[in-house]
Amino acid sequence: MAQKQDREAPKTGLDRWNATESKSRGSKGARSARPARTKRRRMNPTVRRYVSTIVVTAVVCVACIFCFTPLGERITTGLDIQGGVSVILTASKQDGSAPTADEMNTAKTIVEKRVNTLGASEATVQIQGTNSILVQIPGATDADSAVQTIGQTGHLEFVRLDDIGDADALAKIEAGASNVTLEQGTYTAFLDGSYIESTSVAQSSTSVGTYAVNITFNSEGADIFDQVTKELAPTNGQICIVLDGVVQSAPAVQEEISGGKVSITGNFTSDAAQELKTVLDSGSLPVSLNYSESRVVGPTLGQDSLNQGILALVIGVAIVIVYLFFFYRGLGLLTLGSLVVFAILYLGLLAILSHYGMFSLSLPGLAGMVLTTGSAADSSILVLERFREEIRMGRTVKNASVSGARHGIMTSLDADIVTLVTALALFFVGTGTVKGFGLTLALGVACDIVTMFGFKAPTLRLLAAHVIPSHPGFWGVDQDIAEAERRSQEAQKARGAKVPASSAKGGEARA
Repeated sequence: MAQKQDREAPKTGLDRWNATESKSRGSKGARSARPARTKRRRMNPTVRRYVSTIVVTAVVCVACIFCFTPLGERITTGLDIQGGVSVILTASKQDGSAPTADEMNTAKTIVEKRVNTLGASEATVQIQGTNSILVQIPGATDADSAVQTIGQTGHLEFVRLDDIGDADALAKIEAGASNVTLEQGTYTAFLDGSYIESTSVAQSSTSVGTYAVNITFNSEGADIFDQVTKELAPTNGQICIVLDGVVQSAPAVQEEISGGKVSITGNFTSDAAQELKTVLDSGSLPVSLNYSESRVVGPTLGQDSLNQGILALVIGVAIVIVYLFFFYRGLGLLTLGSLVVFAILYLGLLAILSHYGMFSLSLPGLAGMVLTTGSAADSSILVLERFREEIRMGRTVKNASVSGARHGIMTSLDADIVTLVTALALFFVGTGTVKGFGLTLALGVACDIVTMFGFKAPTLRLLAAHVIPSHPGFWGVDQDIAEAERRSQEAQKARGAKVPASSAKGGEARA
């Protein structure tokens, strides 16, 4: 029995190692027969955050592209580019008091209605100061006609001839004169424009080639008009139709007029009748608007200015791109991508505001776009310079991308906030074209901040993980890495020179 065990047991250490190895291979073979479990490699949470940020930014950019294309149709242009008429109207009251804020807002609303009725859908009406209204009508060419329509008070009154106290005016009206002016306080109106329900323009039945404005009163106005005509019919009394204190006509009442319908005749042309209809439909102004200033801009001049502004923007961007590729090589691609994202977000935001009538591109606004584009390029340069400086200080490319982007963005953010505050001050305090400059500047700064956090920083950190270290020459950081190594070697030499001196001193002490 003992001899059998001796034959089965390995005699030497080599035999025992071979036996153990055979068992190990056998067990591995048995394990390999089982189906291998595949392990999913989980993405680093930091990398996932960077990728998610870039994806969200990309989705927003795609939405913005749909918002501003086609570009010429989605972003409206202002008066100085498209051409048109700019009019400033000054408000006043008959008693000499200053117009209130409510009266100015009401006047602004009425003027907007009149301008829109003229077909100027892209016109702008703004209150300037405390008593002025700026009206800009793109595409218009006749300032006098625009002022006559939008600035007319439109106070319509119906006055019995026997209620006029001015003897001279009364004599002129009885003699058949037209356009007789009635002074305030010399007459009493029994009906005004507040009772008007609808108006229409039609050819006059009393004069060939002229037009009249037909008025329909509401039920209350119809009853009043019916009662007055009933009283005047037996004596053929006259009713004066007064518009803004001027008698347009004074027809005699031959019979009771029921139904609340009346015609205003005054040898109107078709355009004049339509303008009067517009004034009556929009309502009476609470203040008198007097012509103060007007300016007509030709479309050719505006288009030339736009082309020059766009050319300046293109040249500026081209110079910046050449500079970036010359000094930063592959890192210039990152800045170029940032500028593309910035431009897409910027144009998309401007298109959205234009769609809701809150923005129209003007020449000062174009100047703001050029300025803020340069500011966006400057932000990229600050980030890249800080990134390279961190590498020269001895950090790895990956660590430098984190700290460099953080410090560079914070520096840019300080400058952007100061610019944003200034731009908002120009927008809220300034008037006219200054507001356009402030608005484009503020929107550009906001888009630059979004671009830094949504694209520039996460993209730089993703590239710094593997791509930039693999090709430092292409990305323009090879000299920075060499500078970091040189500084490290100098530091090591300095430390090495100090060690022997301390050792020698120690030896002397031991001696």
